[in-house]
Amino acid sequence: MILITGGSGFIGSNLVAALSERGLGPLVICDRMDSDQRQANIAKHNVAEIIEPGALCSWLDAHTDLVKTIFHLGASSATTEMDYKFLLDNNFGVSLGLWRWCAEHGAAFIYASSAATYGDGSSGFDDSNDIAELSRLRPLNPYGWSKQLFDVQALLLSEAGYRPKQWAGLKFFNVYGPNEYHKGGQQSVALQLHDQISRSGRAQLFKSHHAEYEDGGQLRDFIWVGDCVDIMLWLHENTSVSGVFNCGTGAARSFLDLALACFAAMEVEPAIDYIDTPTAIRDQYQYYTEAKMDRLRHAGYSLPFTSLEEGAALYIGNFLTVNDRYR
Repeated sequence: MILITGGSGFIGSNLVAALSERGLGPLVICDRMDSDQRQANIAKHNVAEIIEPGALCSWLDAHTDLVKTIFHLGASSATTEMDYKFLLDNNFGVSLGLWRWCAEHGAAFIYASSAATYGDGSSGFDDSNDIAELSRLRPLNPYGWSKQLFDVQALLLSEAGYRPKQWAGLKFFNVYGPNEYHKGGQQSVALQLHDQISRSGRAQLFKSHHAEYEDGGQLRDFIWVGDCVDIMLWLHENTSVSGVFNCGTGAARSFLDLALACFAAMEVEPAIDYIDTPTAIRDQYQYYTEAKMDRLRHAGYSLPFTSLEEGAALYIGNFLTVNDRYR
């Protein structure tokens, strides 16, 4: 039995789809089914049970011999959340409880970390598992801090010998793809650009407020959600691999590149307006992210990553411009 927390969310529902397509399971989702969009995210797939987060502990206690793997993708992912106590309880406390359960019951534990742990990138984007190096990272927001806190705790517990049968934390970079429609302001820029172009034939990008970057030249490591799922499935199959790993492509691309890829996929002539970066986020704005992928490659992961142009074409052509946008 496989448990997926956050299984009706963006990355979680894409993982559920892939597991279901491969006949793996039974699959159990722990999530709040609080919108039609979340229900649509999993409607096509073979899910044995859906449990509310508040019932998770009692459910696990009743299924100790059945759960073999927990994919923990449920958390508060709002980078604007400022309630430290909420994040400590939700992003750290729940993760630690699941770690302990897996350690005590011989289950595998694969969880979502975040590239937000790297802060402004001044310390690089190396997913070193050296605790001293990891502890030097300075996230720019409370969300990144909560993810960083658990990454450090996971490594400390693992070194002390108190760990699940297998464990892996994935530092997701800028993920885009189907089933993110419920995320509101946290939707990927790819989806936001598609919607802008659909409405007006034009796209908006932030101006640069950094002398080294042109308008629209800010760089991100954009990764197609299918590639993230492939990494999780590979980890599920390769149970000897544990640790914290980056989950990106290793190739930074500009927001302008992304916009042009969207225009090309939609067969619309490019027309871009540059707007000021909002002052509320300007001081915390990242101008460059690029995952260092050596650790995952050295661990044995060999699949190629989807290019930005191919990913934009897949997203727009197979989902955003058809009647059924859900995977």
